[in-house]
Amino acid sequence: MRSRSGAELRSVICKDCGLVWSDPFPHDPRQFYEEDYRLEYKNTYAPKAKHILRAGRVALARHEKIKHLLHKPQTLLDVGTGGGEFAYLIKSLGHDLHGIEPNKGYGQYSAAQYDLNLQFGFIQDAQFAENSFDVITIWHVLEHTEDPLFVLGKLRSLLKPDGVLVVEVPNIEATCQSPSSTFHEAHLYNFNLATLRRMGEKAGLIEDRHVFSEDGGNVTMFFKKAEHPADQAMSWGIPENAERISAIVRGHSNLRHYMRAAPYLRFIKRMTRSLLENRHVKGFDNNKSLLDQLYRGL
Repeated sequence: MRSRSGAELRSVICKDCGLVWSDPFPHDPRQFYEEDYRLEYKNTYAPKAKHILRAGRVALARHEKIKHLLHKPQTLLDVGTGGGEFAYLIKSLGHDLHGIEPNKGYGQYSAAQYDLNLQFGFIQDAQFAENSFDVITIWHVLEHTEDPLFVLGKLRSLLKPDGVLVVEVPNIEATCQSPSSTFHEAHLYNFNLATLRRMGEKAGLIEDRHVFSEDGGNVTMFFKKAEHPADQAMSWGIPENAERISAIVRGHSNLRHYMRAAPYLRFIKRMTRSLLENRHVKGFDNNKSLLDQLYRGL
């Protein structure tokens, strides 16, 4: 099997629960995300204005998903702040924002650009007090970690008793992307709704609600703390989930994908968006002012 880059990537599935992962890992996760990831995929630590605009719009969409949790000032931890656009939005709205980012270049850039309160490093090693956050967000980070169960357990310990953990990951059942883009070296684990829910349960979390993105590409889970810590004897088993995932992935062929209108409409949408972004960013002398204009009115 090949990844979206065209390289060989061995992906396996647990027949008991349906969790999918890369075996062996294609890189050392700690070294890769601390040093290489942003340069390999973004080519720079200082994003271009159009990428800031795009990320700012993603931040607005994420805020829309969680705004019901932000009716009053909250203490929020954002795990994997990246370029800092979402963290800056939360800070701008008056919340007590804390962030953590493993990539030194991106972390230093975003902290300086937006005056963010960041720790540099991995959430697995983070020095935060237990039971200290009302809301924790981890957007498209869990699939990159070498031990997602440990990460969820760590985040559970940081939540206040009535806190909410928001986890968003790519959906392995998605067919909105081309078949060649299903697997990715950077995504060490691949979840569907059932495996994300079960891993949360194993970490001592219970689902409050979930939503799928419009195209089915992402699943967002809202977790709360279970009353008691996880039962380590809990089974991983999810009947028929592995068969379901395998059938979807195998059935998502190039022929079926490109016989639909969706990929062509998606391409046109991307091209149109890029043209509009180039127009929108003209006249802004720095990224912060661009985000300030975008976030105005919230």
